[in-house]
Amino acid sequence: MAVVDPMHAYPAPVATSPSSLIVCEHCDAVYCKQELRRGHVARCALCGGVLARGSDLGPRELLALTLAAAIVFAIANASPVMRISFGGLHNDVTAWGAVMSMMHGASAIVGVVAGMTIIVVPALQIVLLGWVLVFALRGRRAPGFAFAMRWLHRIRPWSMTEVFMLAVLVAIVKLSGMLDVIPGAGMYATLALTFLITLIAKRDVRSLWDQIQERRQ
Repeated sequence: MAVVDPMHAYPAPVATSPSSLIVCEHCDAVYCKQELRRGHVARCALCGGVLARGSDLGPRELLALTLAAAIVFAIANASPVMRISFGGLHNDVTAWGAVMSMMHGASAIVGVVAGMTIIVVPALQIVLLGWVLVFALRGRRAPGFAFAMRWLHRIRPWSMTEVFMLAVLVAIVKLSGMLDVIPGAGMYATLALTFLITLIAKRDVRSLWDQIQERRQ
């Protein structure tokens, strides 16, 4: 990806309007905003942190991706991730069932963390982003816009559907030598969810602050 230094390592002028500034979240360096083309990334000249990402996706496209993520999220949690068969008996394993099976004894803390990272956090991401984007299509900020945007930024690192997907694949490989393991619809839905969340996460949703403000003016 191309790397763009929007200020050429020079600080933003003091008289510049606050709405045209961007602050590095890692070192608090201040820069002037610039339009970025698709695939371009603006990085801080001091610490190398990502300031902004260029994207051609607007609120309408992001909402479509979010609705798709909501659908596959429901399928991933309602459908079996895999079916394990042995001696004519079979057992369907779901993401929720896997989490609940760890909620007993010494592994309870692991179950809580797993439930948060593969169920609760992705659900919050989808709900908060969908709430913000529905109002963004109307050119106005949603009630609780600032709260939703801040929490979208805070919980992003805690979404670990890709880790769960990797664990499922490892389990299938290891169990296939001893039992009959059949991947279920939940596994394919989880794979699609991982792709969609990763795709959405690569888009800089912070640009909604400026896009909605510009529409209101």
